[in-house]
Amino acid sequence: MKNRILIVDDSFYMRTMLKNMLTDAGYEVVGEAANGQQAVEMAVQTTPDLITLDVILPDNTGLDVLKEIRKEQPDVKVVMCSAVGQEVIVNEALESGASAYIVKPFSEEKVLEIVGSALQEGASDAAQA
Repeated sequence: MKNRILIVDDSFYMRTMLKNMLTDAGYEVVGEAANGQQAVEMAVQTTPDLITLDVILPDNTGLDVLKEIRKEQPDVKVVMCSAVGQEVIVNEALESGASAYIVKPFSEEKVLEIVGSALQEGASDAAQA
């Protein structure tokens, strides 16, 4: 069975790029959300194995969305993605339950490495990119 992934990013370009990377690697993209409200709703509807979650969203912060999703789905893996690589934000994301944090721009190899690590057992120990 393919791993199911939900992509959350306010940029259509980034969602498309991630979707292409992930589907080409054999993952099933079960949905795309452009804001935090959509992300929480779609996470409940699609029950993904992993969510890629942008830190900066138009209606909320990715950190707040992460905390909300964790209430509903404590076991879902979440990989934070952002152009903001500030150590404080990275640490807060990891402390809030993110499996990993990828700083944009990123390579396809790095995305697939981090997603693969997050989906494996012990994903909470996945390396920060």
